[in-house]
Amino acid sequence: MRLALLLTAALLAPQPAAARDTLDRVVVLMRHGVRAPIAGEAPADTKVDGQWPAWPVAPEVLTPHGAQAIAQLARYDRRWLPSKACPTPGSVRIWTNTAERTIATGRAYADALAPGCALPVGHNPDGRVDPLFEPLRAGATGFDADKAVVAITAYTGGVDALTARHADAIRTLDRVLGCGLPAGCSTPGPATLKPGRDGRGIDFTGPIRSTSGTAQVILLQYAEGMPMPQVGFGRADAATIRRIGTLHAALFDVFTRSPYMAAHQAGPLGHHMLATLMAATAPRLEMLIGHDTNVTALGAALGVDLDAPGFARNDVAPGGAIILKRWRGRKEPYVTLSYRVQPLDAIRSDAATVVETPLAIPGCGTRCPLDRFDTLLRARLAPVVTE
Repeated sequence: MRLALLLTAALLAPQPAAARDTLDRVVVLMRHGVRAPIAGEAPADTKVDGQWPAWPVAPEVLTPHGAQAIAQLARYDRRWLPSKACPTPGSVRIWTNTAERTIATGRAYADALAPGCALPVGHNPDGRVDPLFEPLRAGATGFDADKAVVAITAYTGGVDALTARHADAIRTLDRVLGCGLPAGCSTPGPATLKPGRDGRGIDFTGPIRSTSGTAQVILLQYAEGMPMPQVGFGRADAATIRRIGTLHAALFDVFTRSPYMAAHQAGPLGHHMLATLMAATAPRLEMLIGHDTNVTALGAALGVDLDAPGFARNDVAPGGAIILKRWRGRKEPYVTLSYRVQPLDAIRSDAATVVETPLAIPGCGTRCPLDRFDTLLRARLAPVVTE
């Protein structure tokens, strides 16, 4: 009787899409892995009670530990390929931005995805801006900096209001830094937001701009596996890191998450990913490797929040990825959306734990017909400027 009940429950339980339909194509946008801090990420005038720890690599460079974490993700992603043999030529395409950390992430991913197969990793030559990953700098869309400031102000309620909403997190970061000054440990002056001088971006200053980078540095220390006395000067556990991570996530409220900024920051990448999904023939797996700004912008254009264990909402994990899967359904092709990460503690410990969270596509649900998905996302993206 018990066996019959178990069999009945198994038959009635919802079956995964792969059990009924065929996975046809996977298009992924992923952040690079754990890196050493960027020069100036923790501003030079940040006051601390202690010494910043040394990193094993130069600033901005992917660490060996970060490469190991990327390899864990690649081994998980291997399930999207049809066999354990080397992929057929052209069935996997890996393209990265030109920064060392993205190229090294691509190499670590390729080598673990298909060991011994020498998968190529493509990118632009050094010095050539890639409009997929740096669309504002490349002038890839009709971006208007004045309109951007208006849109960001409407979305955030203004930079002073944004600062006020994160006052508790700023105080928490001050306790981690431990400088003991009544005015706090970062003294950046008032918050300001204005068009960039070259018209291809915005200039943002103030408490969120200053503290966001410092919070990210402390998260990276933890993810790198540094001894806890070195992580946040010994005053930052995992819960504290998640709390101050809201400061880094708040930076994306300015640079990527308003509808206007999302449309332009995600425009070239979004159109490229749609082209891959819609094409009659394309790689089975396309992996695009960029930065947290790219992933948050696409998430905003898709209308979803990005949550992962150990991270503040919309603070993208190293190696965190938005995944679009095209399925061959019984009636028509459709798209599913998910967010794939390693939890923060798994990155730190080099565990094989990977979490892939299905996301509903606003206006379409969990399984969006391919044509409908193309229409929905395209409407939220700025057109790409053609020369």
